[in-house]
Amino acid sequence: MPQPAAGPSVCPRHPDREAYVRCQRCRRPACPECQRPAAVGIQCVDCVREAARTAPSARTVFGGRATDGTPVVTYAIIAVCAVAYLAQRASPSVTGDFAFAPALGWTEPWRFVSAAFLHSPDTIFHILLNMFALWSLGQYLEPMLGRARFAALYLISGIGGQVAVTLLAGSPTRDGLMTGTDRPWVTGVVGASGAIFGLFGALLVLNRHLGRSSTAMYATIAINAAFGFLYPGISWQAHLGGLVTGLACAGVIVAFRRQRIRQLVWVALGGVLAVLVAVTVAKYLSVPEAIRMIDSSDFR
Repeated sequence: MPQPAAGPSVCPRHPDREAYVRCQRCRRPACPECQRPAAVGIQCVDCVREAARTAPSARTVFGGRATDGTPVVTYAIIAVCAVAYLAQRASPSVTGDFAFAPALGWTEPWRFVSAAFLHSPDTIFHILLNMFALWSLGQYLEPMLGRARFAALYLISGIGGQVAVTLLAGSPTRDGLMTGTDRPWVTGVVGASGAIFGLFGALLVLNRHLGRSSTAMYATIAINAAFGFLYPGISWQAHLGGLVTGLACAGVIVAFRRQRIRQLVWVALGGVLAVLVAVTVAKYLSVPEAIRMIDSSDFR
């Protein structure tokens, strides 16, 4: 008895469409919309997606995910800083609400991060110089590290800058605050320079590992560090803290660059952050509670 003719093949993703070509990988029919060119024949979109998910991603020499070379994180930080600067110019309260001062760090800890995205609203040169340095360093470091590691380096170094400001602000007392001798404890700090000095420090470590010369960078760091001592209003403490933190973060990234242990880099970077938190808490606990519990309302 003759068998009935088999029906036409249909696309599994579009059952209302006939499909005359099969995927070279899973052998399922694929309509023209679901076909993707392959080395031989075509593959369906599901197989292409699965291959992309399971394929090992390209990595940088320091274990980060390779990019197309565009410093996306660098541009994003510059954009955030530019928007924050415009907001500062439009409303003076923005600086007061997000700048860092050791006196406010205990009750308003977000200032350890937010201050790294603010700049002096009184002059445009502060933000221009910092953003030029960030742009120059980011184009080199971000593709080398990968976007996630670069972002972590910037943020942790920025926090490290504020931590150094806190540690080096002395041992404040109520009398010292009243007479002005403990002024560093209540002096506001803004700027990306702490984080940028962290990038400087990281560059020294990474170049050394790669066997590249950093001679010119030493002079650049020395000149920028000198500004902090020669010109009033520049926080050399934040520069120092960012530099040391950047050195530590880069050391961690280099130590955990190999494939078998590269995921542990996040634990190690978290350890650097934990150390910063620990020494900051210890500093705050060493000052009188009345001084430690000051908040921004006391400055209004």
